[in-house]
Amino acid sequence: MSAAELDLDQLSPSERTALDTYTSVTGQDLPEAIPLLRRSQWNVQIAIAKFFDGEGSDPVEEAREAMQSPPPRPARRTQNLMSDDFVAQLSPVARSADPAPRVDTQPEDQPVYRPPLILALLFTPFNLVYRLLCSSFRLFGTLFPFLPRLFNATANPALQGARRNTTGRRSLGPKDTAARFIREFEEEYGSPSVPFLENGYNMALEKAHRDLKFLLVVLISPEHDETSGWVQDTLLAPEVVEFINDPQNNLLVWGGNVRDSEAYQVANSLRCTKFPFVALTVHTPNVSSTAMSVVSRIAGTTAPSEFVNRLRTAISTNQEPLERIRATRAEQQASRSLREEQDSAYERSLAIDRERARQRREAEAARQREEQEAAERQAAEEKREHDIAQWKLWRAQSISAEPGTDVKDAVRVSVRLPSGERIMRRFAPEADIEEIYAVVECYEVLQDEARPTDVVEPENFKHTYGFSLVSPMPRTVYGVAEGGSIRDKIGRGGNLLVEPIEEDDEEVS
Repeated sequence: MSAAELDLDQLSPSERTALDTYTSVTGQDLPEAIPLLRRSQWNVQIAIAKFFDGEGSDPVEEAREAMQSPPPRPARRTQNLMSDDFVAQLSPVARSADPAPRVDTQPEDQPVYRPPLILALLFTPFNLVYRLLCSSFRLFGTLFPFLPRLFNATANPALQGARRNTTGRRSLGPKDTAARFIREFEEEYGSPSVPFLENGYNMALEKAHRDLKFLLVVLISPEHDETSGWVQDTLLAPEVVEFINDPQNNLLVWGGNVRDSEAYQVANSLRCTKFPFVALTVHTPNVSSTAMSVVSRIAGTTAPSEFVNRLRTAISTNQEPLERIRATRAEQQASRSLREEQDSAYERSLAIDRERARQRREAEAARQREEQEAAERQAAEEKREHDIAQWKLWRAQSISAEPGTDVKDAVRVSVRLPSGERIMRRFAPEADIEEIYAVVECYEVLQDEARPTDVVEPENFKHTYGFSLVSPMPRTVYGVAEGGSIRDKIGRGGNLLVEPIEEDDEEVS
């Protein structure tokens, strides 16, 4: 399929909703789901039926044929409940193989036509007459049961299909119809202890097929006198309610009122002969991997014990294939869970390995960074020492010579080094105090008579003295940054001490 055909932007909102509903039920991929929905005129129920039952014939036409003409049965067997039950007793296997049909229902998003107010007012008298005639015919049908059968046998098929719209009930979607049935059931018989499904018949079939459960289809007709008594005495009997609600029986219950279109179609498809009517459907893997079959039919009034016994018999007969499928699914689920756990453990192990690799990379990067920083610090320290040595050589060249004895106002300074050695030197009175610092800093260089004399000052280097000259008594610090001549600072002579400047003192200063 081309990309243009899969462009979801070309679909209308209703088509997108139908596509989401269909894929959520079937799990089919979009390239196969969209053509199937198009062939089904975007009817979700028909598309689901085609997916599970195959695309032999059109379900729409089959549903219409089922409504228009009941399946042929010899000797008017549809009108004889005793004959129907007798055949069911003689050949239960053949009866249990009947497929559970799906019906063509109104889509959820189908708009309901509402005539304009003026037309509604104009046709109100005709509508009242029509409803009155329908009620009259319904009354005659109740008084004379053979009339509806005669009418169904002789009337035009189109009129038979139109019978569904003569009840005067508003046509709703499957889910809303189920909700209305439950609400009316509660109003008539109180809060139901039977858990009816609040969705359409087709969706109930899909749920029963997906969950491997039995689906109990309950069809009632309020027009029958036996309906109310059967509901109160049989369906709501304690033993029936207990049987239905027993989790071991795996029962789902769907109910419908034949006055509604969907329930009427279900009644025709299930070959309902008498109301109230109950059919038990279940997935039959021996027929097809997706088939749902009717395994029991209960028509008319029955005692609660007989009702429960017939359901229990049908369930026990068809329980073994479901147990095999459940076991297979459980095994598949266990295998799937094991694979997921293995994949999860592999992912966790892979994540741990990735984390360890990341930590190793970070540690290696940190080590390389530290080595690089140490190398840079060492190189900077070596350059600094080289620059200091070069500066000392350069500064020693510019230190003035010691004045002779003929200079009467020369300043005589005695400097004691941290090593205990003492420097005795005469300075010119106008010399700056920095001259004494330079002599102390370059003392070792000045002792070397073979030092070079053509050294230049190092580039991009600013020398800082790492000591201070201090007069002991009274204690006076002669800072190099303060400047001033030696005569003004010290006088005609003095004794000085060299005090190293610690790094902490430099940071504080």
